[in-house]
Amino acid sequence: MHTQLSVLILGSGGREHAIAIALAADPAVTHLHCAPGNPGTATIASNHPVDINDARAVVALARRLHVNLVVVGPEAPLVAGVADAVRGAGIACFGPSAAAARLEASKAFAKEVMAAAGVPTARSRYCESLADVEQALDHFGAPHVVKDDGLAAGKGVIVTDDRAAALEHASGCLPVVVEEYLDGPEVSLFAITDGHTALPLQPAQDFKRVGDGDAGPNTGGMGAYTPLPWAPPGLVDEIMESVVEPTIAELGRQDTPFVGLLYAGLALTSKGLRVVEFNVRFGDPETQAVLAALDSPLGQVLYAAATGNLESIGELAWKPGSAVVVVLAANGYPGTPELGGGIAGPRLSGSADNVHIVHAGTAVDADGDLVAAGGRVLGVVAQASSLASARQDAYAAIDELDAPSLFCRRDIAERAERGEIAVSDAYRVNSTLAQYAADVAEGDAGEW
Repeated sequence: MHTQLSVLILGSGGREHAIAIALAADPAVTHLHCAPGNPGTATIASNHPVDINDARAVVALARRLHVNLVVVGPEAPLVAGVADAVRGAGIACFGPSAAAARLEASKAFAKEVMAAAGVPTARSRYCESLADVEQALDHFGAPHVVKDDGLAAGKGVIVTDDRAAALEHASGCLPVVVEEYLDGPEVSLFAITDGHTALPLQPAQDFKRVGDGDAGPNTGGMGAYTPLPWAPPGLVDEIMESVVEPTIAELGRQDTPFVGLLYAGLALTSKGLRVVEFNVRFGDPETQAVLAALDSPLGQVLYAAATGNLESIGELAWKPGSAVVVVLAANGYPGTPELGGGIAGPRLSGSADNVHIVHAGTAVDADGDLVAAGGRVLGVVAQASSLASARQDAYAAIDELDAPSLFCRRDIAERAERGEIAVSDAYRVNSTLAQYAADVAEGDAGEW
C-alpha cells in the first residue's frame, strides 16, 4: 500500500495545471490543492490564495491543509527559500533549496558548477560593464548570445547577428553572460532527483521564437513535443552521464544537495553535447507534453524524491507514441498582450479523450466567463500513437475553440514529423567526454 498523499502545488500557470492533471491521475493522491492555482486547476483541485514567495505564508497554508507533500512550480519561490522553509517545518517538499536554486538564479554560478564538474558547456564571459560586453562580443563573434545573469522567466536571452541589438540588451540587464553561439538542434531533458539518485524523463524539444519558422523574438515557449524521433541512440544515457549526474554530484560536494527537478537545456553541436542552460524546476511548456506521455504515477515519484527514496521507484514508464503541446498566446505577446479576450469551446474544463487543454493565463470575469489574463493563455496537449496524429489532434482541437484574441504557431513539431531535423555527423564523432576534455586542454571550452 502506497502512502496516501495530500499534495499542495505552488504556482498559477500552465506548468502547475499540467502537474495537477498528472497528480490527479495518481491513485495515491487523495487530496490535491493549488496555491493560488487558476481556473483550470479549480476543476481538479482546491485553489487557495497565497503569496507563493512568502515562505511563512506557504508553511502556514501547508499546515492548515495537512498536506504531506509540497510541489514548488515556479523558480522565484525556490530562489526565495520557500522549499527550505517547508522542509524546515517537517513537510516533504519537491524543489531545491535556495542555495541549489542558484543554478538557475545565476548563470555565472551555473558556469562555475559546470567547470568544477567537467560538464560540457559553451565558452563564456561574465560581464559587469558594457566594455566587457563589447570585448566578449568581438571575441566570440556572431551570432551573439547575451544572457541576463539573473532570473528572467525564460526571456532574458538574446541571440542575434546585430551587435548593436546585443549591446542594447546587455545595457538593460547588467551583469550578463556572453557566450559563444552553439550550433545544432536543441534538446530539453528533465531529471527528477533526491540528491543522489536521478531519473530522466523523456527528452523534449520546445520552440522559443514567437512565429512560424522560428521568426520573431524569444518567448517563454510556444510549444513542445516528446519524444524526439531524430535523437541519436543513447542520447539520454549520455546526458545523464556527462551532464546531470556530475552536476548533482558537484552540488553535493558543495554541501548544497539538489532535491527536485533539474532541467538541462542542451545543444547537439558539431563539437558534441553542450549545456545551454540549467533550470531548477519543470520547464514550461515542455512539462505539458512530457507529463502527458508519462505512464508512471507522478505523485509517488515526486514523494520518493522529496523523501530521499527515489531508488525505490525504478525506471519511469512511458505511454507509446508521442505528445505535443501547442501554446495559444494573447495577441501582442511577447510584447504587451491583449488581455480580457473571451475564450469558449470544448475541453476547457477537462476532457475524456486524448486531448486536454492546460490553462496558463486565464481568469474568470465578473460575468463568469473565461478570459485571457496573461501572455501565454492556453496549452493544447495531444497524446497519440504517432507524432503526426498528435499534431493533427492538437491543431484540430485549437480550431474548435472560440478565442479570437489568441494566436498560435502552426508549425510545432512539423519538421520533426517530416524527418527534417538532423544531427551532424560531427556531433556523433565528437560527443564524448574525452573530446570535451581535449577541448578544455586546448583552451576551447569553459571561460576564456
